[in-house]
Amino acid sequence: MGELIGYARCSTEFQDLTAQTEILTGLGVHEDRIYLDKGLTGTNRERPGLDQALAAVRAGDTLVVPKLDRLARSVPDARVIGDTLVARGVRLSLGGSIYDPADPMSKMFFNMLAVFAEFEADLLKMRTREGMAIARSRGKLKGRAPKLSLRQQAELVRMHGTGDYTIAELMELFSVGRATVYRVLDRAAGATR
Repeated sequence: MGELIGYARCSTEFQDLTAQTEILTGLGVHEDRIYLDKGLTGTNRERPGLDQALAAVRAGDTLVVPKLDRLARSVPDARVIGDTLVARGVRLSLGGSIYDPADPMSKMFFNMLAVFAEFEADLLKMRTREGMAIARSRGKLKGRAPKLSLRQQAELVRMHGTGDYTIAELMELFSVGRATVYRVLDRAAGATR
């Protein structure tokens, strides 16, 4: 039997991976063989920890994840990962249950888990959009605060208008990036039109 390689993921930097890593070690994965992604959603396919875990597994090894939704949040992504592992001769363990694509029941169970993971991700997106719409309608969601106060913006526009200051000098004087300087100037130009 090959090695056990573990993978765990959480969507935000504020979440803790302890429970997932404890599940993985309880399933026999050694701590130094667990790869982690923190602050990355399952719909984001660019996950360094997952890439490292997939690179670490060899034919005969088993990739162990606590739950399928930690591995993928869409049916197509779950299928691609599952099919790729099978083609490489790598087994997939979902919380201790081995996924066997040759077994119709195992395949159905895997697909159902993938559907539920995608459904859960879609529900989360929908609730977030609804909550933001309600907050926006109540005036509680106004976006990010500007980097410069209205007074600072007016001074930046005035100084730029004199022709004595370059964009780089304005960036340094106001401690902002190039995009912020141009955004302030563009807003001022739009207001005078």
